[in-house]
Amino acid sequence: MSIFYIGSGSLTFEQLRPLLSTPHHLRLSDEARVRVAACRQYLDSRSQAGQAPVYGVTTGFGSLHTKTIRSEELGKLQENLVLSHACSIGDAVAPEIVRLMLLLKAQTLSLGYSGVQVSTVERILDFYNHDILPVVYDCGSLGASGDLAPLANLFLPLIGQGEVRYAGELQSAAAMLRRFGWRPQQLQSKEGLALLNGTQFMSACGVSALFRIFRLLSLADRIGALSLEAFDGRIEPFDPRLHEIRPHRGQVQTAQSIRQLLEGSELIARPKKHVQDPYSFRCIPQVHGAVKDCADYVARVVLTEINSVTDNPTVFAEHDEVISGGNFHGQPLALAYDFMAIALTQLGNISERRTAQLIWGLRDLPEYLIAQPGLHSGFMIPQYVAAALVNLNKTYSHPSSVDSIVSSNGQEDHVSMGGNAATKLLKVVDNVERILAIELMNAAQAIDFRRPAKTSPKLEKMRYEFRKEVPFLSEDRAMYLDMQQAVDFIRRVELD
Repeated sequence: MSIFYIGSGSLTFEQLRPLLSTPHHLRLSDEARVRVAACRQYLDSRSQAGQAPVYGVTTGFGSLHTKTIRSEELGKLQENLVLSHACSIGDAVAPEIVRLMLLLKAQTLSLGYSGVQVSTVERILDFYNHDILPVVYDCGSLGASGDLAPLANLFLPLIGQGEVRYAGELQSAAAMLRRFGWRPQQLQSKEGLALLNGTQFMSACGVSALFRIFRLLSLADRIGALSLEAFDGRIEPFDPRLHEIRPHRGQVQTAQSIRQLLEGSELIARPKKHVQDPYSFRCIPQVHGAVKDCADYVARVVLTEINSVTDNPTVFAEHDEVISGGNFHGQPLALAYDFMAIALTQLGNISERRTAQLIWGLRDLPEYLIAQPGLHSGFMIPQYVAAALVNLNKTYSHPSSVDSIVSSNGQEDHVSMGGNAATKLLKVVDNVERILAIELMNAAQAIDFRRPAKTSPKLEKMRYEFRKEVPFLSEDRAMYLDMQQAVDFIRRVELD
């Protein structure tokens, strides 16, 4: 099994992708171990020296920051913090995202500004390496002092509380610790804060969403190109000269992508009766390209975030200071995720419009893409489903980040709502996968009505692979099965 060293440098998407797809063993790097130990040693010496109160170390939390805690109760304070804050509720967070939360928290603690014990970071890595996944729920984060509620549920098992999934079974954390011969982690001063303050729930959702989004953007070009062929569309809107004089990066890339996808096509090369295509075909570079540019921006924000220190207070041992600030505030992520949800909604919007154009009986295609419309309804209702999904996405596109509700008795008087922005972004991604799958069903069906003419070799290959999963519709059948097969195809097809 490959070994990956946490704290040896900044994380990249190129590193994270294989970590999620194949088993890896995580270890704390030697340099990170030195940083973490030095920071903890400084915090211990400062606490013993009896200097001025330090928020969350020798005081209570939030609006209780005015309450001083006795030195013999500092560990209990941190344990109580984890227990009291474990209030996430809703649906269980997907295993992939829980793994990412563990990895990303270990990464930020490894930077050496959080004052945790080396053993605490190593126990987090033990959980990851043994695929022990704490049960976390997806509602409850305000994205203000980070993701307090979900992170508390994530780290309850470190102190022998809460539940985990291990080897496919739900069991108590206490039973799991006994199974491995581990004692509950004895938290020291500030450690509960370091575990709970931070944006690892929001960040993990964003990383997971982005990997799927990168894939969807490539698929959207391929499916859009197949629909263009099925609709007997024109190649002129993808002429490089058009995009050189409005050179948005994503727009230029998309036009080039469509041209490459259509190389060698009989359909695109044949004379056209019509002089212009509807916007949903003609403006693919402008719409798909703008979504790509948005994804690039969001990726930069997320990459910065996962390599940052996001807990509070922050320990600067080299400067002999502990500074209370707001690096846990999720505003950068909240705004980015809302932007991404809006952009993806547009990707779904334009896909559904292409589906609608294909079933209207235009350009020598049969109505509803069925040989005997009337006796058979053909592809009538899949378009309804796509429209319903588009409507859902428009609802999810209302930005969470425009809201703020006061918490902690006024101490936390502005919050980002980034946790909600993150979870609804994942819902939009789910729906866009389904919308594109429905478009692919329609495009493949329409292409089959263009035979014997062929599209390009690249698109013929995709259509051939798709037809192994979803056969041509010659007469009505239960379409929900085809639709699920199409979604499964979208999620697993290899992209060369």
